Amino acid sequence: MRRLIGLVLLAMSLVALPGARSTGIAQTVQPQATPAQTAPSQAAPAQPSEAPIQPAPSVHGAPVAETPQSVPHGTIGGPSTPSAMTPLSTPAVPAPPPVVQATLPHDLSPWGMFMAADIVVKAVMVGLAFASLVTWTIWLAKAVELAAAKARAQRATRRLEQAASLDEAAQAIAGRKGQAQGPVAFLVAAAQSERERSTDLGEDGVKERVAISLSRIEARAGRSMARGTGLLATIGSTAPFVGLFGTVWGIMNSFIGISQAKTTNLAVVAPGIAEALLATAIGLVAAIPAVIIYNVFSRSIAGYRATLSDASGEVLRHLSRDLERTRRAVALQTRAGLHAVPAQAAAMPRARVE
Repeated sequence: MRRLIGLVLLAMSLVALPGARSTGIAQTVQPQATPAQTAPSQAAPAQPSEAPIQPAPSVHGAPVAETPQSVPHGTIGGPSTPSAMTPLSTPAVPAPPPVVQATLPHDLSPWGMFMAADIVVKAVMVGLAFASLVTWTIWLAKAVELAAAKARAQRATRRLEQAASLDEAAQAIAGRKGQAQGPVAFLVAAAQSERERSTDLGEDGVKERVAISLSRIEARAGRSMARGTGLLATIGSTAPFVGLFGTVWGIMNSFIGISQAKTTNLAVVAPGIAEALLATAIGLVAAIPAVIIYNVFSRSIAGYRATLSDASGEVLRHLSRDLERTRRAVALQTRAGLHAVPAQAAAMPRARVE
């Protein structure tokens, strides 16, 4: 009897087991979802929606084999579909710090760099540009003045050499208008004035006083012609250092920009360095012509003073000849007077002595 009951229970368990398996398979396999239905499932993690399968009822308290339960979708070891898989969470990565993208300015012309420069660098550039303008103005004015003065002095010196006396030289220098112009004419006039004022004095004293007057006229003419060249010397010696100051200031601002931007990109320092180099270039543009023009004017003024020295020498020569002629004329008159006195005495009648 027990064997019969055991066989019946075994048969019932075998009949119930395929049904449970078919039920589990039906629950685990799901139809493919449409795109509209898969979107919510991708956005949220899949939840296990299957209910646990109840075990088959036992007959007369005999244990029945449990059916395998379905595994939730998206878990390891269970059936899953791509639409139902839970996305893996990745650790949060900190965002990198923003990188300063420094770009070169579009306008790298001299005017553009001047407008973008610091106020101190702008002041340096304006000062150097003004110094350059002053240099070329002095060159133009002084070149015309010096050329005219040298030509007038050389022409007057030639006429002075061709004259026979100091009075004739004064007339030749004065020309048709009768007005003496230029330092050479002043030399001749000073010699004539001193000669007229010293008619009753000795020749040596007259020559000495005339030489002093001529030297003062030469010095005054040289100072007048050299007026303005000292400014050229100042510009030529200081302009490079002023430009260097602008360069140092621009480079200092460039390094300050590096520290503020916290980057060593060349585009950060390039504008400041370009402005600094522009200041140096303007300083050289102002200094080099000033030095060259100063040297040219120094040589020209030295030649002009040499011409005036030649004229002074001619004036002294004419003065010496005129003084000697005057002395000889006075001597001749004195000698002629001495010879005339005995002749007059011989012509007088003699008185009779009784």
